[in-house]
Amino acid sequence: MKVNVTPEQFEELIKRSYNLDIVYLLKMIDEQYDVAPLCKQSMRISAIYQALIRKGLITETEDKLTTLGKDLLEFLNAKSGAKIIKRKPATTDFEEWWKIYPGTDSFEHKGKKFIGTRAIRKGKDECRLKFDKIILEGEYTAAQLIAALKYEVLQKKESSVQTNSNRMTFMQNSVTYLNQRAFEAYIELINSGEEIQESQQKPKGGTDI
Repeated sequence: MKVNVTPEQFEELIKRSYNLDIVYLLKMIDEQYDVAPLCKQSMRISAIYQALIRKGLITETEDKLTTLGKDLLEFLNAKSGAKIIKRKPATTDFEEWWKIYPGTDSFEHKGKKFIGTRAIRKGKDECRLKFDKIILEGEYTAAQLIAALKYEVLQKKESSVQTNSNRMTFMQNSVTYLNQRAFEAYIELINSGEEIQESQQKPKGGTDI
């Protein structure tokens, strides 16, 4: 396995706080080399591996390159004069997701009010960092996360109306939702073509507690 680095590329790597150890281990992972034994045998290699995670070049749970990691390797294959791309998710994507996330588990849907007991949209700065990190991993897009959230919220509202019981109380707070990647199940539902069956008639009755 070869990693060819020109003097100009080397200078750019140093500016971005990347060293050749990081580049080489990243290349090994990209070529699906099992680096786990190396990490166990060497504290130095293990530290480099942790640096890959910390810098957002590979995912935390598996040896998989993130968007940033792929961009770094693409830079090494680029023509002279190229720069390392530092991608940053659009702020508007997170803001849209944040507005969609219910503020509390109290809501009104199709003429029926449901009273909750707690706030479920919290930790905006922490959520922004986690949201951006998920996007930069490259497995899911912002559009998918937004669609999954809309799907789950509507599903819970419809279920509440149909059962006359507040299902929004089971909604995780926004920080836990992202940390536990609750959106994944709903992305799978959407990808499989599942649709929410909405009730056509407004329910009778007062407020649900």
